[in-house]
Amino acid sequence: MPPIPLPDLTAAARSGNALISFPTDTVPALAARPDAAGLIYAAKQRSETKPLILMGAEATDLWDYVQGSEAEFAVWQTVAARHWPGALTLVLPASPRLPKAMNPTDPTTIGIRVPNHPIARHILALTQPLATTSVNRSGEPPLLTMAEINAQFPKVLTLHPDELAALERKYGTQLNQFTSSGLPSTVAKWTGTGWQILRQGEVRLE
Repeated sequence: MPPIPLPDLTAAARSGNALISFPTDTVPALAARPDAAGLIYAAKQRSETKPLILMGAEATDLWDYVQGSEAEFAVWQTVAARHWPGALTLVLPASPRLPKAMNPTDPTTIGIRVPNHPIARHILALTQPLATTSVNRSGEPPLLTMAEINAQFPKVLTLHPDELAALERKYGTQLNQFTSSGLPSTVAKWTGTGWQILRQGEVRLE
């Protein structure tokens, strides 16, 4: 399917009937509305034992999807304020608002993240939080360019190059500071008393 304009891309994501892809600060995201996360598992041929990441434009867009004590929220928000936007995924206890499709085998937890990339956050602000993961068949390396994604996942909607160029002009020199690293995010799981690092990426927690 050919790349499409931004309004069509965001409307398709909000509809819950389509998969979209967009650049982030790590690797390009494969994304769907949270309650339509099954589309991602099917496209990637991914085991449902592997949860997805809920990505939002702002931290405030994500907190309703997790639950904890006042003291825990204070810890989580302190870490988020220090590292978000950024390549850090926090795995936290899920609230009832989270669709089970995000983590079919263990809906009690969810990974959340705010990417450090202005185009990703621009799109997420229009769609609201999306279920995300890398764009690839399960077990294969992540695809890093829109051309690769269009070739290997022709049903995944991507942004038209003219629209992408317009967003790049909008953010100007900022965009050079937020290029994709090609590396996955650090994944840290809350244990109730501290953090367990499930995957070490660029961000290091103290």
